[in-house]
Amino acid sequence: MQQRPLTRLDQVQLDAVVRRHEMFRNARIGGARATLSFFDLNGLDLTGRDLAHADFVGASLRGANLAGARLDCASMFATDLRLANLENASLIKADLRGACLRGAILIGANLFEADLRDGSLAEKDRDGSLRIIQVEDRPTEASGADLSGANLTNARLSGAMAIHTDFTDALMRGCKLVRATMRGANFTGSNLEGADLSGADLRGACLRGAVLTGATMVMTELADADMEDALTDDPVGRVVAELGRPLDELLHEHIRWVGSSGAEGTALDLSGFDLRHAPSLAHTCLTMLRAVGATLYGLDLTSVQLQAAVLEKGDLRLAKLINGDLRGVNLRLAKLNNADLRKANLRPLYFDERRSMASDLSGARLRYADLRGACLREVNFAGADLSFANLSGCDLTKTDLTNARMFGAKLERRALSDGAILDGVAGLKL
Repeated sequence: MQQRPLTRLDQVQLDAVVRRHEMFRNARIGGARATLSFFDLNGLDLTGRDLAHADFVGASLRGANLAGARLDCASMFATDLRLANLENASLIKADLRGACLRGAILIGANLFEADLRDGSLAEKDRDGSLRIIQVEDRPTEASGADLSGANLTNARLSGAMAIHTDFTDALMRGCKLVRATMRGANFTGSNLEGADLSGADLRGACLRGAVLTGATMVMTELADADMEDALTDDPVGRVVAELGRPLDELLHEHIRWVGSSGAEGTALDLSGFDLRHAPSLAHTCLTMLRAVGATLYGLDLTSVQLQAAVLEKGDLRLAKLINGDLRGVNLRLAKLNNADLRKANLRPLYFDERRSMASDLSGARLRYADLRGACLREVNFAGADLSFANLSGCDLTKTDLTNARMFGAKLERRALSDGAILDGVAGLKL
């Protein structure tokens, strides 16, 4: 094994290379692809720069700032990214085989279909044989890295080492983690739907509230792993077949009950039921539905009517509630992480001039939820977790955000100075 020396670039030199690369990306005359293979770029600043398709093979970017950078399809084979800041960076289909991400910050990074498998650098000798190049004495790993909220959909991490790595709320659908070493890793609230964890070492890992539906876990080591509240293929509570009658018939009876103000039909109570395999409920009238603690994970509830419905402690993660009428809904302590609530109406339900019912989402978890354009007038979000939620274009008039967690939440600059949108908001610290 041979160690290859790195060539040091300073910030001025690097900026010149990046400018030419950005010209290349825009098909401008004088542009050139950035070839930074085996360069020492430690501690340099690449914040927000466009380096898609750039070559960083064997380079060292230890402690570099790549926050918000575009690195799609970049060649980062065996790149040293220890302690680098890659927060909100785009690494779609990036080649990160053999890269070292120990202690790196990848909060909210997009690693869709990225390749993070193990790998070694080699080059041809004069006699045509291959020899392994050692850039530095370091293991291939992501131990201690922060990938909370990162998008790792279809990413390949087979054989990777990620001991004590933070994958909290990460989107890891279809992720390949075959024989990965992830002892003590934190997967709290992460989505591992359809992931392949065959032969992976997850001893002592935290999988609280993680989604493991459709995951392959053949010979996965789970000794001392915390699986509390993890969603697997096993039913959560009762299944639809236990209703006794087809759900369509019960929905028809419920609609009659609503339409006749209780004179006809029967109110529908789905409390404690697992509805993951139920037919689509999009555009359905579920006004005054009672479904305490029900599992509606990933359901299509587009344009649903849920006025005055009681869904307290329900699991609506990844549910689609676009354009839903949720006036007066009770979603206390519900799970709505990554739910799509664009243009949903959660304003109070008015019965007459004196009586109304405000929507209650106190204590609910709405991490990474999409609430763009939603009407949140007078909604009770006291104690709710809205971290990284998208609140762009929302009407927050008289909304109660007392003790709500808003870390990383998105609010339009226009809304911050628009009294008509933020009038009377309680608990919002700007």
